[in-house]
Amino acid sequence: MNNSVLMAEMSWAEYQARIDAGAVCFLPVGSLEQHGYHLCLNVDTLLPTAVCEKIARAVNGVVVPCVQYGYKSQQRSGGGNYYPGTVSLDAGNLVGTIRDILREIIRHGARKIVLVSGHYENNMFMLEGIDLARRDAESRGVNDVRFMMLSYWDFLNDPGVIDTLYPDGLPGWDVEHAGLFETSLMLHLYPHLVDLSKAVQHPPAKFPAYDMFPPHKEWTPAPGTLSSPQGSTAEKGELILKTCVDGIVAVVKKEFGA
Repeated sequence: MNNSVLMAEMSWAEYQARIDAGAVCFLPVGSLEQHGYHLCLNVDTLLPTAVCEKIARAVNGVVVPCVQYGYKSQQRSGGGNYYPGTVSLDAGNLVGTIRDILREIIRHGARKIVLVSGHYENNMFMLEGIDLARRDAESRGVNDVRFMMLSYWDFLNDPGVIDTLYPDGLPGWDVEHAGLFETSLMLHLYPHLVDLSKAVQHPPAKFPAYDMFPPHKEWTPAPGTLSSPQGSTAEKGELILKTCVDGIVAVVKKEFGA
C-alpha cells in the first residue's frame, strides 16, 4: 500500500481512491525567489509543501504538487523583483494556473480544497483563482465544493511561542523575509540547503509607507534579506512547524470534519 500523501507519488487509481473517500486536497502555492546569500531560491515552495504534507498526514489528505512560480516579488515583502534567480508570473498567468489546477482536481471529484500560500504576494491571485474555479464548477452544476485559503505563517500567533523565538523582540512580520522564521524552518527541514556562514547580520529593513516603480534598490539590504537570520536554529524551526501545523489541522478539522 502506498502511504504517501503526495499526489505525484500515487498511481491514478490510488489517488482516485483517496478522492472517492472524501480526502481534503491541499494545494501549496509558492514562488522561485531570492532569499539572501544563505538560503536557496525555492524556499517558498519547499516550506508550504512540507507544511501541507504534515497536515495531510494528520487528516488523511492529499497534497497536490506545488505551484512553483508566484507573483512578482515586492520590495517591502520580498526584496524586489530585480534579483537574479527570482522568476515570477504576471497576475493573469498565475490566476489562470491556479484556476486550471482547481478545475482539474474538482473534475477528479475533490470537494474539500485548501490552498496554502508560501509567498505573500500570491494571496489576492489565489483568491481570484478560487472564485473563478468556483464559478466554473457551479456553471457545470457542481455546487458542493468548499475552499479554504490560508498563509501558514499566520498560525504562529501564540505570544509565548513568539517570545521563545524572538527573546529580543519580534522585528515585525513585514520584514521576516529570509530572516529567523524561514531560516529556522529550513534548518529543521532542509539543513543541507542552508549555509549560515553566508548569512549577513543587519538591522531590519526600514521602508517608507509607499512604493516606487522602478524601485529604489538601495532601500533593500544588499543580501536581499529584510531582517537578520541571527538566532536561527533547527530547534526553533521544529517549534514553528509544530505550532503552524497544529493550528491548521485544527481549523481543517473544524471546517471539513476531516
